[in-house]
Amino acid sequence: MNKKNTKRMLRIVFILASISSLWFVPWILVKAWILPLPDTVQEQVDEAIGHGFDGMIVYVDQAGKPPELYAAGWHDRKKKIPAYPQALFKIASITKLYIAVATTKLVKEGRLSLDKTLAEYFPELASRIENADKITLRMMVQHRSGIPNFVDHPDYWIKPPKSRQETLEYALDLPADFEPGEDYGYSNTNYMLLEDLIDKTLGYSHQQYIKEEILKPLGLKHTYGSLSEVPIDNVMSGYYAGIETDFKTEDTGLMLATAEDVGKFLRALNDGSVFKEGEQDIYSSIYVYEHTGLLPGYQSIAKYFKDIDTVVIQFNNTTNFNGYDWNLAEIVYNRIVKIVRRKKSS
Repeated sequence: MNKKNTKRMLRIVFILASISSLWFVPWILVKAWILPLPDTVQEQVDEAIGHGFDGMIVYVDQAGKPPELYAAGWHDRKKKIPAYPQALFKIASITKLYIAVATTKLVKEGRLSLDKTLAEYFPELASRIENADKITLRMMVQHRSGIPNFVDHPDYWIKPPKSRQETLEYALDLPADFEPGEDYGYSNTNYMLLEDLIDKTLGYSHQQYIKEEILKPLGLKHTYGSLSEVPIDNVMSGYYAGIETDFKTEDTGLMLATAEDVGKFLRALNDGSVFKEGEQDIYSSIYVYEHTGLLPGYQSIAKYFKDIDTVVIQFNNTTNFNGYDWNLAEIVYNRIVKIVRRKKSS
């Protein structure tokens, strides 16, 4: 084969390979990203439902303006109840922000120490968690402990735990993910142990402490510690792609709240009004000021944008861990922020 024919053949192969690669492009994400930006947040939320989300709630709080709430899709698709902004939502790992604030307050009170070890706080677990004598409370808050994440255990989704102890068992007697303090590894186990430690220190539940020390002072009347505290019909239904099951009744032990309550908390976290004197310096040294959450049927994003002094909370009640739902939610969220920024500058 001469050089001319070789070049022609390579060109054909390249073209065919390029065409074939198009099958693997996530076109749903491309479409969501390149569509013209709507004029209003409500139009963007409505558009999101067209991407496959069953329901969505958005809260926008711009300094100097009344907060705005938006909703679209279904609160409960079986009962044909439309989504509404005041619904309760499972906020999943956004709960960690409240736990980190509670930990901060107890550290400031001298009831907890960031430098004490896991082995000191939980001697009964010292032989079941590698490096327990090196892992400090600070490392646990910061996800720098190396303790395995219980949701990563191969049996976690096959044989879902039925109790708190069963959940913890999925993280025990395993090799550490890394040496304490040497790396970062997001682990729900850290915060499960922090909750247990707060309970142990106080002699009563961390949910009650959060209510008394965080929620009440901020006037947050629509935030709850667990599903058992709320009327189930007030909770937005949660769906997993391709499954008819409504995950609303699954009690995860994590918090529930309205988008407005989460927004008010996030504002207070970022402007420091959730803290007493000396607490914010401690918090800033150990944890973050924004968070996301993910559970079967529930995705949430909570962020504060300093440059426009704005809090944006987004809840959507459709998930697909093997699909593009999380990426879609982030695209929608970023487009909402763009709309807010554009209006701010106009």
